[in-house]
Amino acid sequence: MANRLAGSPSAYLRQHADNPVHWQPFGEEAFAEAARRDVPVFVSIGYAACHWCHVMAHESFEDEATAAELNGRFVPVKVDREERPDVDSAYMAACQAMTGQGGWPLSIFALPDGRAFYAGTYYPPTPHPGQPSFRQILEAVSDAWRNRREAVERQAAALAEALGGLFSDQLLRLDAPEAGMDDGELAALARDAVVRLGQEEDGTHGGFGRAPKFPPSPVAEFLVRHAAGGTATAAAARALAGRTLAAMCRSALFDTLAGGFARYSVTADWSLPHYEKMLYDNAQLLRALAHWVRLGASPEFPADEAREAAALTADWMVRELGLPGGGFASSLDADSERGGQHVEGAYYVWTPGELAEAAGAHDGARLASVFGVRPGSPPGSHGGPGWPLHAGRELGADERELLARTRAALLEARSRRTPPGRDDKAVAGWNGLAVAALADASVVLDRPDLLAAAETSAALLAEVHWNGQTLTRVSHGGAAGGVEGMLADYAGCAEGALALFACTGDARWYSWAGQLLDAARSRFVEDGLLSDASLELSGARAGATAALGGSRALDAMDNEAPSGASLLAGALTSFAAYSGSGEHRAVARAILAGLPRLVGQSPRIAGWLLAVAEATVAGPLEVAVVGPLQGGGASETRLLHRAALLDPSPGLAVALGSTDRATAAGAGDGAGRADGVGRAGAVVPLLQDRPGAADGGPLAYVCREFACRLPVRTADQLREQLAPGG
Repeated sequence: MANRLAGSPSAYLRQHADNPVHWQPFGEEAFAEAARRDVPVFVSIGYAACHWCHVMAHESFEDEATAAELNGRFVPVKVDREERPDVDSAYMAACQAMTGQGGWPLSIFALPDGRAFYAGTYYPPTPHPGQPSFRQILEAVSDAWRNRREAVERQAAALAEALGGLFSDQLLRLDAPEAGMDDGELAALARDAVVRLGQEEDGTHGGFGRAPKFPPSPVAEFLVRHAAGGTATAAAARALAGRTLAAMCRSALFDTLAGGFARYSVTADWSLPHYEKMLYDNAQLLRALAHWVRLGASPEFPADEAREAAALTADWMVRELGLPGGGFASSLDADSERGGQHVEGAYYVWTPGELAEAAGAHDGARLASVFGVRPGSPPGSHGGPGWPLHAGRELGADERELLARTRAALLEARSRRTPPGRDDKAVAGWNGLAVAALADASVVLDRPDLLAAAETSAALLAEVHWNGQTLTRVSHGGAAGGVEGMLADYAGCAEGALALFACTGDARWYSWAGQLLDAARSRFVEDGLLSDASLELSGARAGATAALGGSRALDAMDNEAPSGASLLAGALTSFAAYSGSGEHRAVARAILAGLPRLVGQSPRIAGWLLAVAEATVAGPLEVAVVGPLQGGGASETRLLHRAALLDPSPGLAVALGSTDRATAAGAGDGAGRADGVGRAGAVVPLLQDRPGAADGGPLAYVCREFACRLPVRTADQLREQLAPGG
């Protein structure tokens, strides 16, 4: 065998194409080869921006002697977790079951049928106290395989059976008579979640939990939505959301110069980031920031500060992750070259001397004082000299002026450094989240360019990833390939399409969202059970399925991004508001029936589903704006549309229809035709029979809880109707 990764479209796999290890891509051929040779499979899972994946690669996978042992005793398999989350999820569950922990690089030893029997994460090249070296692990596993085969197979069988039962228990029953919760139960559950989140908050540094500390992105969205309501816990949710968002935006996690959030903080006080930047983190946080500004913010995190963070992040996404043919790359690496070595965070950190050289001695010294830059490097950092810019508090007016005055000079100096590498694959579900975030941010920031970027990304998804029946998870260089999308890909793209429809009125996005949701239900629901695996399991997924005892796993918990189940519930809820479909609404409510179990474990793993619950309780609040979109009356229509989009209700669904193409069939038929109808041919029920004003001007129709008000003409009248109790 030889290393077969050179032709892979995955940037992560190509990083290992020159290893002396005979890496094989995950699939039937690798497992068949292991069976033929009667050896175990070594599955190594990571991703392109993973710092410790790079470390283990350099220490072990580039070492000739280690590679010889791997090649002789195992079939080595490399997996990009971002392309194959199904494989990663299955083997991560195995690792956590065996060791009580997980992470990347993920190192799995499996039978030739895919069932895991030993697992770990990073292994050093030489023994450490309490930790064997990687070569010692290889020797021990190989010895067990040769001399204690029966015990190895028993271990694999028992683990697969246990995991299969665990994941089968998580499958959602959508057709049970008791499925679904009424609005009162959902509201009570959300109030309880706010109280519990307040108890779990890090009152000193903000956020939740201890180090390492991750952005609680789905939870932030839930808190912002809950704060928009009139419940007894709304004020607490607003304050908690403000403290959480402020803590992150004022920390080293956020690139105060150019925008964008790092993956997580190594420290509890957010002062030392792990510098990789991921699309899914930034898409979620951008949307939460946009909704925070739309809500009206709070003293904990003022609107002007949040608006700046949102604008910087949106610009960073478009500039740094935007792909030439549309869509967004998945990540930027944590490491970059400095002084001839690849160093974590090298692109982002500063020494006092570098600040003085870039901004001048006086301003450089002030910047160093404000942002905690001093000689040396932070304790626990793995890079060379330098500190991230970390104020850890709200800047004063003079400090904001200093940063604004010196930002261009600092960015120019930083641009002369070697930038971190970029993983150019476009992941469907993450791009869907980015579309939704940019669309919503374009309204709050009044930035048509951001809406254009969202449309370009959506076009890539609809024209490259979607073939009319199935969705491909990833594309490289404008060409889709690899496995079919997961549940989160279908639902994430539908979420983005519906947000884009609300902001543009282009009916093709509404139509596409309906197609995606129909496809998701047909492919991920069987006999009333919702799963994360397509019913048409390919051979390439067989190994991961075997690792879970044949279960079609459903992970209903939020991780770095919302779970597929919660995204599906949200998209179904929004689509039902536009279409009036009771069937879509019923499936969403059935998914929401899983909330008590999740919240019982921790509200932090159910943030997005709690956000969907907020939309369900607050809605449907439907607004149809119809009027001319061309000529003199267009500005009046746009004002009405913008007023609707700026309402903070989480149950809001906004549709924009044009009267420019009114036909002989009647004004109502014409008003029901949204922009782009010639491209889509979609009829949006919320727009049907909604004529514009008799004088040709626009009207806005508000329907709340399935009852409609008289149409209004002005933005002020619309805001009155949208206000609670209006």
